[in-house]
Amino acid sequence: MLSIRASRENDIPIITAIYRHHVLHGTGTFEIDPPTEADMTQRRADVLGKGMPYLVAEDEASGEILGYAYCTWFKPRPAYRFSAEDSIYVADSARGRGVGRQLLDALSVAAEQAGVRRLLAVIGDSANAGSIGVHRAAGFSEAGLLRSAGWKFGKWLDIVLMDKPLGAGDSTPPV
Repeated sequence: MLSIRASRENDIPIITAIYRHHVLHGTGTFEIDPPTEADMTQRRADVLGKGMPYLVAEDEASGEILGYAYCTWFKPRPAYRFSAEDSIYVADSARGRGVGRQLLDALSVAAEQAGVRRLLAVIGDSANAGSIGVHRAAGFSEAGLLRSAGWKFGKWLDIVLMDKPLGAGDSTPPV
């Protein structure tokens, strides 16, 4: 059984290891050099300091962290304060088991509770069928494509933009 819970500081080593794998072997992030545990601790603190969710997926039987997800404000300007960008990373050993979808669904609920009206996905690599598929399955719509926006592993990579309204979305003014 999988449980989704708020991350804790002692989750940082495994969060760092999961992300390191994606940095070194994947195109879902355009980061080139894996961040350290200290970097990841600071990034998590920044997200939490903004009142945004930072979650982990934990295998209840083993206690193993299988993935993590968070969101943070899309841009720092006040007009963007109701839009947040999501990030989801799943351990390579847990791919294809529904972990990403469960994290994304829980993140959407937590983001809405934090006041987010639109959740945005900025997906590295237009060939990233897993991330595009999990976002589509969770109710996101394609919003655009930025061609050749990144250079990694000796090739140009696109960025796929997707979004999903949360709660009242843009049907009412925010409070």
